Amino acid sequence: MSEIKTESDQQTSPEDLKPGSLSWFNYHVRSNKKGIIIALLAFLFVVVLFADRIVIFVNAGEGGVLFKRFGNGTVLERVYGEGIHYILPWDEMAIYNVRIQHQKREIEVLSSNGLKIQVTASIRYRPIYGNLPDLHQQVGPDYAERVVFPEVEAVIRQIFGQYLPEDIYSSQKFIIQNTVQNAIFEVSERFVELDELLITRIQLPELIVDAIEQKLEKEQVALGYQFRIDSEILEAERKRIEAEGIRDFQNIISEGITENYLRFRGIEATLKLSESNNAKVVVIGSGRDGLPIILDGTGSDTPRLLAE
Repeated sequence: MSEIKTESDQQTSPEDLKPGSLSWFNYHVRSNKKGIIIALLAFLFVVVLFADRIVIFVNAGEGGVLFKRFGNGTVLERVYGEGIHYILPWDEMAIYNVRIQHQKREIEVLSSNGLKIQVTASIRYRPIYGNLPDLHQQVGPDYAERVVFPEVEAVIRQIFGQYLPEDIYSSQKFIIQNTVQNAIFEVSERFVELDELLITRIQLPELIVDAIEQKLEKEQVALGYQFRIDSEILEAERKRIEAEGIRDFQNIISEGITENYLRFRGIEATLKLSESNNAKVVVIGSGRDGLPIILDGTGSDTPRLLAE
């Protein structure tokens, strides 16, 4: 009886397999199983080791700038927004905070006469999102220390240095507005937006402050004296004009008053008294200058002349 061998019992050589076929692939996998496992483990190790350089997370309020080491360098045409991005392990992505940031700075400046003045500035800034690649290429991630703060401090020193301490004390609003406008312009030229610059405190030397306050106090006292002098002058002028008016009135009246006019006015007054409901008036005969005698009705026997 002859022995029948199945296909699985027959030994297959690589030469009998068609290259690229499934049998050829399975044969090589079985033959190089250990090598493939080692290669896969090595690949996983590399992926885990360089995962933070391959998978990049851009969080909320951030923007990414890609640098291609074997390409054209910084990618200037694109800002990588929020989300997940995959890059080659030899490339780099810089992440920028594009939210409004804040820092307070103490700045020492010199006035025009060389006195030291302490200025406290509150600076709010953020990078311009569309210019992040240019900012990264020309300035770098430490742009605040290299651009924002030096520019703001330079503008503050330049403007405050034009004034005397007493001018700074009395014209703070104008000086601050001028400083803010110049600082915003200078910083914007460096791809950064200066959201707000607040000068929260200006500290002059105590001796200077005392001298300025004493000077202002004396000026106010002098203004008070001058005001009172001006008021007295105006009051004297008013009284003079009033006296002239009274004098002119008396001159006009004295020229037009006669005895007959006075007698007529006396008769009018007598008639008005006789018509009163609150008094009983008795007219008897006539008094001096032809005016009637009026008794006031109070029980007095002494007559009272209207002319008296």
